[in-house]
Amino acid sequence: MPRLVDLKAKPYNLDDEQIAWVEETLAGMTDDEKIGQLFVSLFFLGVDSFSGNVLTNKEILEKFHIGGARYQGGSGAQVQTLLNELQNHSRIPLLIAANCDSGGNGACNDGTYIASAAQCEASRDPQVAWDAGYVSGAESAALGVNVNFGPCVDILYNWRNTIVNTRAYGTNPEDVITYTNAYVDGISESGVLSGIKHWPGDGVEERDQHLVLGVNDQTPEEWDASFRKVYQNHVDRGVEMIMAGHIALPYYQKKLNPQLEDAEILPATLAEELLQDLLKTDLGFNGVVITDASHMLGMTSAMRREEYVPLAVAAGCDMFLFFNVMEEDFEFMLNGYRKGIITEERLLDANRRILGLKAKLNLHTQQADGTLAKSKDALTVIGSEKHLEMRANAADKGITLVKNTLDQLHLNPTDHRRIRLYHLTGEVGGIYAAGEKTVQLLIDELSKRGYEVTVNDGSSRVKGSTVKFRDEVDAALVVAEVVGYGAQNNYRIQWKTAMSNECPWYVWEVPTFMVSLNFTTHLHDATMVKCYINAYHSNEEIIRQTLDKMEGKSEFKGTPNDLVWAGKWQAKL
Repeated sequence: MPRLVDLKAKPYNLDDEQIAWVEETLAGMTDDEKIGQLFVSLFFLGVDSFSGNVLTNKEILEKFHIGGARYQGGSGAQVQTLLNELQNHSRIPLLIAANCDSGGNGACNDGTYIASAAQCEASRDPQVAWDAGYVSGAESAALGVNVNFGPCVDILYNWRNTIVNTRAYGTNPEDVITYTNAYVDGISESGVLSGIKHWPGDGVEERDQHLVLGVNDQTPEEWDASFRKVYQNHVDRGVEMIMAGHIALPYYQKKLNPQLEDAEILPATLAEELLQDLLKTDLGFNGVVITDASHMLGMTSAMRREEYVPLAVAAGCDMFLFFNVMEEDFEFMLNGYRKGIITEERLLDANRRILGLKAKLNLHTQQADGTLAKSKDALTVIGSEKHLEMRANAADKGITLVKNTLDQLHLNPTDHRRIRLYHLTGEVGGIYAAGEKTVQLLIDELSKRGYEVTVNDGSSRVKGSTVKFRDEVDAALVVAEVVGYGAQNNYRIQWKTAMSNECPWYVWEVPTFMVSLNFTTHLHDATMVKCYINAYHSNEEIIRQTLDKMEGKSEFKGTPNDLVWAGKWQAKL
């Protein structure tokens, strides 16, 4: 039988007054309001690139009675204004989520980056992960956020997987548990709830559930020895929310339901055996399950949207992430309830779970006493000196020298005065992309240190005389800032043109130093580089400290995992 919520047990631990509010609120809700609570709507500070919605924020709240909100873009002040408006116009207070993986920069454009999961792992210091969680919570809470869609508790087993390459805290369950526990402890200091992801576990294959059904093809024994440990750890510690990925776990699904045929295998977001049986009953999860974004092809490829919108809730998801067309999706969900796809018991259980989190956060009492909206004074925490000190500490401990086989370090303005800078970028104009200011940051910082920098034109195939190159260039600095999201199944170095002159043909001509500002496995495409550094981000602190370490002013302290070699013996030479 499906497991029903117990509001007195963890993660809720509600008292009688809080439970009374849940039950009284639920008793006073219309069917439309109960259906609306299931939805988390996405609000854009800019152009709505998903639904084409033309309703005002107030009209959305009045018409669809949404239970939660997430937003995209904006400065801290802009986000706070939006979130205050949403809470002020909602009859039932909202769960409001941010995507903070690495610090407050996930909550607003001017938020403070601390460390990605990969950087936390490289630091080998749980304090760095705690700091990332703490700043994520402090800066997002100042805006009005009360739930974080994170941390990512995936395990990076496949080096080709760039979807979680920088978002996974390790290549084994023990490391993932260590650093994600620290992150959750840090973010909880601000009262922000955690929504770990992506159930039942990403990082095994290389493809992206944004673009295709993700498949975790572990055997039941392999899954039990890995992802079960991670999720059981967080369930036992009282995690409040789990985000189900559009990821299938076929061998475990067939173990739980031996009648399943291959054609019947569904992503976890639609699979009752993974949600009700494995997660809520076997692992004992008593909180809220939310789908990953419902426009992702791992979900849309399963069946018609009219079918999977209500089926997600019927299967055991309690909240549905993002509308496509608002009126249409709402009607799909409501019709699913009217037709009995979503039973009365399932609808009430989902609502109790959602309202239970709101009660745990005491959103109802804050709404009643007028403290739900955040003040402008709260924004002073963003980019505070304390947070910048945490960022500096994380940079110092995380920046990783992967190889220096020709002993070409240390960089110095005497031997390497004339630097040729190669800036490698990935997707242009995407949701996430390389920073436009990175090249100028590098030029300014290197110039201050006494170097002369020329930026290479990578659109040219002309290499010219190698002798002349050696006469004009003292060192090559290759900076990979390959950033992308949801447009390719994996991201690798893509040279700007065929046989571009930015390809490292020059590694034996001049000392060549390569630094990655994002992904950790670029040696697969640049095995010939003899000095390679993973620096994880492009902020000014990282760039300054990376150059300090290259110059020998500070030691490299980060530790690489074995996947940085991408399984290539040549990469180690």
